Amino acid sequence: LGWPEQAPYDGIIVTAAAPDMPEALVVQLKPGGRMVIPLGPRGSEQALVLVRKEADGTVDRRMVLPVAFVPMVPGG
Repeated sequence: LGWPEQAPYDGIIVTAAAPDMPEALVVQLKPGGRMVIPLGPRGSEQALVLVRKEADGTVDRRMVLPVAFVPMVPGG
């Protein structure tokens, strides 16, 4: 879920794999901000992804390299 009360962020580093891009974290990125996040299902192929939020709010994703991370736990 991130920390919306302190947003927006210039950068976010996620250290657990999410099955899909968490929209809550993308929203918390400042325009021009970057996020590094492992994406993919547990026990399957995952990728370290560099996310950049452009000035107009669009999001660019680039796969950096294959990885294996522990899964992200659901927030509450």
